[in-house]
Amino acid sequence: MSLKRVPRTVWALGFVSMFMDISSEMIHSLLPVFLVVGLGASPALVGLIEGIAEATASITKVFSGWLSDRLGRRKMLAVLGYGLGAITKPIFPLAVTPFEVLGARFADRIGKGIRGAPRDALVADVTPKELRGAAFGLRQSLDTVGAFVGPLIAVGLMALLNDDMRAVFGYAVIPAAIAVLLLVLGVEEPPASQGPHAAKAPIRWAEVKAIGAPFWLAVAVGVLFTMARFSEAFLVLRGADAGIPLTLIPFVLIAMNVVYALVSAPAGSLSDRLGRKGLLVLGTAVLIAADLVLAWVGSIAGVVAGVALWGLHMGLTQGLLAALVADTAPARLRGTAFGLFNLATGVTLLAASVLAGAIWSARGAPATFLTGGGFALLALVGVLVLLKEERAAA
Repeated sequence: MSLKRVPRTVWALGFVSMFMDISSEMIHSLLPVFLVVGLGASPALVGLIEGIAEATASITKVFSGWLSDRLGRRKMLAVLGYGLGAITKPIFPLAVTPFEVLGARFADRIGKGIRGAPRDALVADVTPKELRGAAFGLRQSLDTVGAFVGPLIAVGLMALLNDDMRAVFGYAVIPAAIAVLLLVLGVEEPPASQGPHAAKAPIRWAEVKAIGAPFWLAVAVGVLFTMARFSEAFLVLRGADAGIPLTLIPFVLIAMNVVYALVSAPAGSLSDRLGRKGLLVLGTAVLIAADLVLAWVGSIAGVVAGVALWGLHMGLTQGLLAALVADTAPARLRGTAFGLFNLATGVTLLAASVLAGAIWSARGAPATFLTGGGFALLALVGVLVLLKEERAAA
């Protein structure tokens, strides 16, 4: 089995991601409702906060990816990013206005931006090409385990602490600290990545051209996916809108992430054998189905079914998009390529989340998810173009 051959460093990075995601999702599974119910924010403001936060992460990834190429010190930047994410966690239980939450999310996402591109480039550095889909799928799968364990812990703490969301946020500091310690003590950087490399600036026209057309096609597909897949905060709000009790709201993300975690690693391994594009077509079709269910079925059962389909889509596509970037970018510019990819998708996520929040405030949840389905159709067209290009090249 290919997962047994995945390097130990990839497993360690996966567990680092898992513990940090446990911490983050203990907060994020409750944060949209905390903002709306506890702090009086509108859905439009929730979309703006989430969009700014995620765009910040992605813009930061441009510079961290380039810097990791330039210095050849990927682990150092990953430690800095995970450390910054950990020290922002105590801010959430102390927030008294939405703007303090925005500040905490902003700082937390800077940390994510610093660590994301070097971490992904490190996975590519230590993994043979024939195992790359399995490696990215494994890391994503462990990350997603944290993304459903975190909300599960939040559910238990909400029951024990009489729905005290601030207290749950306080406990999220513990797994964040574990993640940083595991990264410092358990991840080894390969000797080949030590020392300076040739990358000279975050964005230079000659290097952008050198990356090549296949990479930019992958970026275009990633952008279309992002417009179709706005912030997951709207899945949580959809659950609250359907009548899910406050204590059980984190089950919205649990349902999504259980499916996501189960699918990510097998999908990555399958893509190594069968190719990336066919699975992307399937994943896009599943996203369209998820949007239609979330738009038209307003019951609790409908929301659970919709978010489960959303998780299936994520498992089929997220690791594959990262593998596509690694496949199409030159090795010497791999960190920069991941940074550019994340810049494009992050700026798009800002637009998508602001648009989703505005539509929700003006027209309600069904119109929001139907709009997402329309963008998913465009993403499907983009994947079919990739398939056409691949066949023409062959």
